[in-house]
Amino acid sequence: MMLRPRRDEEPQVNLTPLIDVVFLLLIFFMVSTTFNRETQIAIDLPEASGEKLKVEKQVIEISIDGQGRYFINQKRVADGSVASLKRVLRGLLTGGKTPQLMISADRRTPHEAVIKAMDAARQVGLTHINLVTRQAGDSR
Repeated sequence: MMLRPRRDEEPQVNLTPLIDVVFLLLIFFMVSTTFNRETQIAIDLPEASGEKLKVEKQVIEISIDGQGRYFINQKRVADGSVASLKRVLRGLLTGGKTPQLMISADRRTPHEAVIKAMDAARQVGLTHINLVTRQAGDSR
């Protein structure tokens, strides 16, 4: 008696290892991808020479455009009064360490707008204030 294999069954391909490899590649590319932080506010920063400042983990950023409108952490402040700025800044302060304040103003921003932002920050207790500039020769 001779036994022959049955030919009526189709061969099956196991897709589990292939799916595992695809998931591993997906995870690898997700972890190794870097993201650029781009702002939506058009600000033409003035140039300055000097060393770059080490940015702390807790940062509050005030951006002032050429018309003197205020944006705190990319969100527009309703009006440009010191009281509104203080209210928003107080809402961002947490009970621990005092955050670092970064003020980035367009080169066409009125001087009064920058002073108003600095005054509001001082009144809520923010003392670590930095003015953001771009490096000389940076074409951004």
